[in-house]
Amino acid sequence: MKTFPFEPDARLRAMQAVNADASAIGSDEPLPRSSIESIYRKLRVDIVHARHESGAKLRLHTLSEMYRVSVGTIREALSLLVSDGLVVLESQRGFRVTPLSLSDLGDLTRLRMLLEGAALRYSIEHGDDLWEGRVVDTFHRLTLAEQRLQADPSGAFHDWEGRNREFHEALVAAYPSSWFRRFDSVLYLQSERYRRILANERPNPGRVVHDEHSEIFNAALARDADRAVLALEQHIFSSYSFMRDGALLPTEKRERQDGHARPRDSTMRPKTGPIIDRNE
Repeated sequence: MKTFPFEPDARLRAMQAVNADASAIGSDEPLPRSSIESIYRKLRVDIVHARHESGAKLRLHTLSEMYRVSVGTIREALSLLVSDGLVVLESQRGFRVTPLSLSDLGDLTRLRMLLEGAALRYSIEHGDDLWEGRVVDTFHRLTLAEQRLQADPSGAFHDWEGRNREFHEALVAAYPSSWFRRFDSVLYLQSERYRRILANERPNPGRVVHDEHSEIFNAALARDADRAVLALEQHIFSSYSFMRDGALLPTEKRERQDGHARPRDSTMRPKTGPIIDRNE
């Protein structure tokens, strides 16, 4: 049986001092230049962290009191979040949090596999020593975070999410496209809402993601682009398949209870068999 390289212990668990309001989302952003930008960032974090639940009505006066700013500022901030896809504006009904759904996760999964796979292939074929060093450095920090995630999925998620993002960004860092980085940032932000559910529901989350990341890492350093892209696709797809099979999303739970489960989606499945054997 595979073992985690470093078993979590009390010392590691004691390292989990997480500030829930200092999200890894946009942690490298410059200071906000206006009250609208400041509230926009706070709302963005709160939506991704599910402090405003999926599909929830966002009432302007309620948010104005909650965040202690004017109704106009809240309206402008919500309008910015509409462009991010985190909020929807319905005619005659106002703003609400964009609902989580299996179809939305499937769309995100397809796009991430397509875009990140192409960028990873390019980076493996063209990345220099600096690219490789960044991959090694971020993987080491991610491994430590995955130990903590295994010990405490809920408490360690914030720290792990930041390290996970750094590793995925390092893998594709040699791809010279600013448009890719913009699209990839939006997709990653949207996907975090689903990863937060997954981390609390998936058995042994730290071990599972570490096995998947290790396969990607080893293939990337071996400059085996085919193997690395396949491992990345399987890693992204596995989150979708677990959410689908476990009916973890609110809409999927209702469909299962009503006896109308959504048919399985095979259109995004990686083309060849799995590299990682879960039975080892």
